[in-house]
Amino acid sequence: MPLSIHSTKIKNVLEITPQIFGDSRGYFSETFRSDQLAEKGFTKEFIQDNQSLSSDPYTLRGLHFQTGPHAQDKLVRVLQGSILDVAVDIRSGSPTYGQHVAVTLTAENFKQLLVPAGFAHAFLTLEPDTLVAYKVTDYYSPECDSGIIWNDPDLAINWPLAEGCQPQLSEKDAQLGSFKDLPDNLFPFQDYTF
Repeated sequence: MPLSIHSTKIKNVLEITPQIFGDSRGYFSETFRSDQLAEKGFTKEFIQDNQSLSSDPYTLRGLHFQTGPHAQDKLVRVLQGSILDVAVDIRSGSPTYGQHVAVTLTAENFKQLLVPAGFAHAFLTLEPDTLVAYKVTDYYSPECDSGIIWNDPDLAINWPLAEGCQPQLSEKDAQLGSFKDLPDNLFPFQDYTF
C-alpha cells in the first residue's frame, strides 16, 4: 500500500499521507514504510517513538531542535485532535534559511510531516485532548537541546490563535532565544536527495 509522499514548499520537508482502507468495522492503514522513504532518499533509522497529550487547545510546544552530534529528524502525526505543525529552516547557507512550512495535521486527515535535522520544530494544538506521536532518529540529549521563541518577529509565523489568546507554553519554551542569535553554521546546509 503506497504512501503519498511529496515535498512541501521547502523541498526537504515532506508531507506524507497513508492510504486508508475502511469498512463497516473501521479502517486499516500502513502509517510508516521505511522502504518508501528510502525510495525518496531518506535512509536514516528512526530509533525512538514519542507521544504527547495536550489537554487544552492553544498549547504550543517548540520551536525545538537538537544540535550535533545528536540532531534529530522527526516524523510527526496526530492520533487524536489536530495541530498546526511548523518546521523552520535553520541550515546556514540554505536558500530557504529562516523560512517555514506550516501544515495542519489531524486525526482525520492522517497527514504526517517529516522534519529533517537542521529545522526547528513546533506545533500548536487546535483542539482539546490532542494526542501527537512522532518518531526520531536520535535520543534526547539535554546538552544538545535548544530552540527559538515561538513568536520571533523575524520568522513571522502566523499561529492561528483566537483573538486575544496567548498560547500555553512550558516555562522552558517561554524563555527560548531569538532566531537572529543562532550561531553561524549551527547546521551547515545539506541539500538532501529527498
